[in-house]
Amino acid sequence: MATQATQIKGEVSMKFKPLRDRVFVSYSEEADRTAGGIYIPEAAKEKPQKGKIDAVGSEVKNLKVGDTILFDKYSGSKISMDGTDYLIVKEEDVLGVFEK
Repeated sequence: MATQATQIKGEVSMKFKPLRDRVFVSYSEEADRTAGGIYIPEAAKEKPQKGKIDAVGSEVKNLKVGDTILFDKYSGSKISMDGTDYLIVKEEDVLGVFEK
């Protein structure tokens, strides 16, 4: 499946199809809290991020829809559709796949 349809309360509002070797990833930027109660926003961290593949381009060989992946914090292009954050990432920028 190469098309992602975002939904708002059961209604399809928009579709996105990544091209060539790109994947369409949903993720969230969660803030962590220190022992003293101070929030550390995702922007202040340098760790890789985790997301779920919602659609793949026609040239993607090693990834599939539904895979949970790890990618570099600064890789890809961020977009927001219907209040959800997405990332468009090249297959080569994916660091690995979590196995179920």
